Amino acid sequence: MASSDNGTPASRAANGFAKVRAVLDRLAGHAGFWLKALSQPTIDLTLRTQAGQRTRIVESPGLSLPKAELDELVVQLRSVAAKTLPQESLTYGIFSGEPERLSRVVVTLICEEESGRPIAFNALSLMDVVLDGEPTEVTHLGLVMVDPDVRGQGLSWVLYGLTALVLFARDGLRPKWISNVTQVPSVVGMVSDTFSDVYPSPLPDARQSFAHLQLARGIMARHRAVFGVGAEAGFDEARSVITNAYTGGSDALKKTFEIAPKHRNAVYNEFCERELDYDRGDDVLQLGRIDLAGARRYLTSEVPHGSLPALLAASGVLALQRLVLPVVYWLDDTRAFGTLRPRRHDPEPTGSK
Repeated sequence: MASSDNGTPASRAANGFAKVRAVLDRLAGHAGFWLKALSQPTIDLTLRTQAGQRTRIVESPGLSLPKAELDELVVQLRSVAAKTLPQESLTYGIFSGEPERLSRVVVTLICEEESGRPIAFNALSLMDVVLDGEPTEVTHLGLVMVDPDVRGQGLSWVLYGLTALVLFARDGLRPKWISNVTQVPSVVGMVSDTFSDVYPSPLPDARQSFAHLQLARGIMARHRAVFGVGAEAGFDEARSVITNAYTGGSDALKKTFEIAPKHRNAVYNEFCERELDYDRGDDVLQLGRIDLAGARRYLTSEVPHGSLPALLAASGVLALQRLVLPVVYWLDDTRAFGTLRPRRHDPEPTGSK
């Protein structure tokens, strides 16, 4: 007869302490991650994002990493790309291996914890654009690739939002412009649902402001190489659609509407089918912002709900929004906040590219 005894009081207490210790260790790891994110001048962080997987976030690897380590990182990125597009090769951006190209990107690489095998990555690009006569940095959500063997394992919250959230937090939770170039309905929907003030989008409140238009023009004028769009590609400003977009090194990424991953909300699928010519190879150029509202949506809807650190982070965001940030911004006279301008403004150096 099987015993119903769950162990002695001492053993139950030991098990309870072990569980508490495990939770505390996880919290300490996440706390260390965020302390590094907020203190490092150039981010190079590693975090266990879910069981059996570790995520590394590296900012400006072309500048921050020794050549041997940079070469190894490029090999890891190419290995994921080879599994994703076995019959094709990509030649633009991060795949070139050129330090200059890799000096303005933030790479998020997910590897298997035990074997070290790379299974997915995202490469964000930081683009300098002029907005209202002032230099502005736009974070391009970049190229995402996932090994087909691990698709469907819930990696999207890491690949599409974690690094943007880290950059947002590191910059004092000030709103940051983001951009996204895609023809994939599931990605159009993810960006529209996660970030704020996104255009183009099929959502009823989506509007193209003059800021959207200025940034789009600046990106298309100076940064086509970031997302592999050739000089011959056109741009429909009113709809923010790039026409004939797959001629600048990204040819292998072109999809038909039938095989492009769909969103669970049909409105995004219908929007892409209506607005994009898939035979020609069109993309939308989406622009939006990550702000406190967007960060809260990301934490509550994209990050797995079972993550205790995520819930604590969500609470922290709410507390900062209501109590702390207005005071911090008001007292900081070195940076702009809304209509407030810095007390001192040093002119930008000229002659640099």
